[in-house]
Amino acid sequence: MSRFWKIALLVLAVLVVVFVAMRTMGGSSQGERAGAQGEDDPENSGPVPVTVVAATKQDVPVYASTPGTVTALNTVTVSPQVGGQLMRLNFKEGQAVKKGELLAQIDPRTLQASYDQALAAKRQNQALLATARLNYQRSNDPAYRQYVSRTDLDTQRNQVAQYEAAVAANDAQMRSAQVQLQFTRITAPIDGIAGIRGVDVGNIVSTSSTIVTLTQIRPIYVSFNLPERELQAVRAGQAMTPLAVAALDRGDAHVINGEGKLEVIDNRISADSGTFGARAIFDNADNALWPGQFVNVRLQLRTISGGTVVPSQSVQRGPEGDYVYVVGSDNTAQIRSVVQGVEVDDSHVQVTKGLKPGERVVTEGQFRLKPGSKVSALKPGQTPPKPSEAQLKAEQGKQGHGGRGRHGGGPR
Repeated sequence: MSRFWKIALLVLAVLVVVFVAMRTMGGSSQGERAGAQGEDDPENSGPVPVTVVAATKQDVPVYASTPGTVTALNTVTVSPQVGGQLMRLNFKEGQAVKKGELLAQIDPRTLQASYDQALAAKRQNQALLATARLNYQRSNDPAYRQYVSRTDLDTQRNQVAQYEAAVAANDAQMRSAQVQLQFTRITAPIDGIAGIRGVDVGNIVSTSSTIVTLTQIRPIYVSFNLPERELQAVRAGQAMTPLAVAALDRGDAHVINGEGKLEVIDNRISADSGTFGARAIFDNADNALWPGQFVNVRLQLRTISGGTVVPSQSVQRGPEGDYVYVVGSDNTAQIRSVVQGVEVDDSHVQVTKGLKPGERVVTEGQFRLKPGSKVSALKPGQTPPKPSEAQLKAEQGKQGHGGRGRHGGGPR
């Protein structure tokens, strides 16, 4: 055989090998695509299990939320009104005290001496007044008047008035000394909680000293600021009835100490922050709110009657806005555009447009759906049932068909 024919046969053999390899790879790719389409096609794989919940109709409260600060109803710094040595303290730090309860005692002996001195001076002037009155009455008697000059009679009358004024001055001195003496007993001006004492027993105190600070916490205030856009809604609601306010813990968001009432709205809007101040009052029966505490304030502005409410996770965001998957009576899922309203709680939202109460929406499994997909509706927390033997055999048959498609496409 010539050299030419040898080269020709070698080239022909290479071409045959390349052709067989290409047919084998092409058949395998077609089989894989067919198998993948069979697995991904919902019509072939059956209904898609999803969690479905019906939209409900309920009254939806509308809230405004903002940080707030707990402030005491009254705070009083107790200071002495007279100076002297502090003899004893009658309270414990952190103790609840009642109005009028004795808190401290200052040495009263100096002021008691001043009172006794004023009392003695009064008695002396009262004796002089009595003598002057008798002399004047005797001189003014008709039997003796002719023997007394008019000048002496006027002098005796003026002396009576002088001693009357002296007795009145002594009364004033006694009242002043008595008041000062009472100030040695320092009593609580309000009901409240005693803070940390500012002085110790035995010290000399003055009117600039601080005995203790009392804080009244029942009831108690919560102060907060709201943006000016909420002003009209707050004023409109407050004009009808005091708005309900809740103080929430900043850690786990639980409600502290029940519900309070909005008490006052500030009379101006801050030009710096664009907010206005407000204050709510709480009973604070269990002392759960404490002055200086930071809380989250939830103010109920109004209530939407008969709103449509769905779980928050059912609402999805798309290029054209929010939407939900609605499951019809034939268990077919369709996309529905919706408009969200206000948040109802941590897990639900109001829908203002696009949905009616009673319609079923998908809350879990949306990523496996497309418009027109057949679904197997499950309740929240329910798991899909195990496949039957017929379904398993059908699935195995699809997989086997897909395997033949992958391996049988090329020539043998």
